[in-house]
Order: sequence, then C-alpha cells, then structure tokens
Amino acid sequence: MAWNHEVVLASLAENQIQELSIIKLSEPISAAQAPDAAKRASDVSTDAFENPSPTSLEADLGHYKELFSKLRFSYLEQVTKEKFLRAIVGDPPLIVEHQENVELESQLAEVKADLQVQKADVAKLVKDLEARGRKLSRCYENISRKTSRLSTLPTEISTLESTLKILQCQQNIPAGTLSLSLPLPATIDLLSSRQAHLDQLNQQLKTLQSALPRKIKELERHENELKPLEMQRSSVVAAAREATRRKEEGDKGKGDDLELKGRWHRGVEMGLRDMLAMDR
Repeated sequence: MAWNHEVVLASLAENQIQELSIIKLSEPISAAQAPDAAKRASDVSTDAFENPSPTSLEADLGHYKELFSKLRFSYLEQVTKEKFLRAIVGDPPLIVEHQENVELESQLAEVKADLQVQKADVAKLVKDLEARGRKLSRCYENISRKTSRLSTLPTEISTLESTLKILQCQQNIPAGTLSLSLPLPATIDLLSSRQAHLDQLNQQLKTLQSALPRKIKELERHENELKPLEMQRSSVVAAAREATRRKEEGDKGKGDDLELKGRWHRGVEMGLRDMLAMDR
C-alpha cells in the first residue's frame, strides 16, 4: 500500500502527543515502587525536576549520591551503637570470642568482594544505560527535526509543481533544440558526455600548445631557407624577362647582336673542335 504524506504525518503526530522525558517515563515505575515518591524531601529545585535537562539531572545525581553516602554512614553508626549497647546491657551480656571475630571478618571480606563485583556490574550497566539514553535522545531529536521538515515539504512540493507548470507553459523551445526539454537524468547524461568531449578537446589543445614552440622554430628555419631561393627566383625571372625583351627587340631589328655573337662563338667552337680532331 502506497503511503500518503498525510498518513505519515498523522502517525508521527500521534506518536509525539506525549512528550518524552526521563522523569515522565519513570513515573509508572516510581509510582509502583513508592506511592508517595512524588513528595521530595531534598532541597533540590523542583523546577529542575519538572523541567529536566542534562545539567539539572547531573546536579541531582551528584546531590543524591552525597546524600545517600551521608545517610549510609549515619545508619551504620546508629546500628553499630545500638548493637554495642544491647550487647553490654543485656542479661547475660553478649561476650564475643576472638575466634568469632576472625570468622566474622572472613565472612565480611567475602561479602565485600561480592559487593565489589556487584558494584562493578551496576557501574557497567549504568554506563551502558547512559550511552543508550544519549543515543536514543539524539535519535529522538533527529526524528523531531525531520518531522518538522516533513510537515513543510508538501507545501514546498506544491509550490514547486505550480512553478514548474507555469515555466512549462511559458517555455518556447525552437526547432532543433530538443536537448533543452530533456528530463533531469537525460540532461545529466548529456552534460557528462559534453563534459567528456570538452575534456578531450582540452587535452588535444594542450598537446598542440606544447608542440607550438617546436613548430614555430621549424617555420622560422624554413623561412630562412626560403629567402635565398626567393631571391634567386627573382633574379632568374628578371633575367628571363630581360632576355625575352632583347629577343623581341632583335626580331624587330632594334636590339643588339647578342644572339649573333652567340652563334658566331658556337661556330668558332665547332671549328676548333674539328681542327683538333684532325690533328689527332
């Protein structure tokens, strides 16, 4: 069966009608053991009893420990005096032998040892109960705080739902941007994939930036190597243009006889080669 928030709040409110406190929780036990336990004979503040706090409870505990210690001493003193007076005024008077005192001391030692063991057990039990009480107190405060928070959640949820409906009505998503209307899980997945792609691009950019100085040096070296070639190309182009111009002027009869001189030098060279070949 699905739980409604109203049912949960009603159940928690029903369980928290009675305020929890150590004094109120102990009232049934103390009333069963002592009907007049509500009447206090000590001088401890009744306000601390009705409205207990950890500080007031510790103060009461210290007061009662001191009071019970004094009462025990007074009780033992009175009982010892009474037994002693009865022993000496009795008829016949009670005479205790030394051996009986030894046996009583032996029994007293055993009883004291047993009492120390019981005291240790009680101290351990009290420590365990204190730790459990503090734990339960923290749990109770946590539940109370969460209950108060839970009582305000329905109103906040209704307000958020109304705001969401208004935003959905006002939303105008253009075509091709369906990613803007994705639900939260799909949006988170899309954001993760985009973030991974961005990290990959950043890594590539970092690699390229680290290789940039080396590429710049290579570019400068190639530019230095290219400058003499550019100069040589310019000179060759200029010489070719000059040769073309001279040839055009020679065809028109206006230029110099550079081509004729070349042909004459070539003819002389061939004649000399033939003469040298005949001499051999």
